[in-house]
Amino acid sequence: MDLIEMAKKSGMQVLLDAQIGSQMYHSVCGPLSSLQRFAEEVGKALAAESAAQTADSVSET
Repeated sequence: MDLIEMAKKSGMQVLLDAQIGSQMYHSVCGPLSSLQRFAEEVGKALAAESAAQTADSVSET
């Protein structure tokens, strides 16, 4: 799941995209409506991942 890409698609703006040593830093901002869309998309992505893992577990047994 690419959170930065999901934030962009939700209408948020990436203000900082940097690396210091091996640590990556990202900063995003946007209106509350964008944050709500982002949260909904993250929830959908997590549900899809969970469903895929469950399907894999069932097919292995």
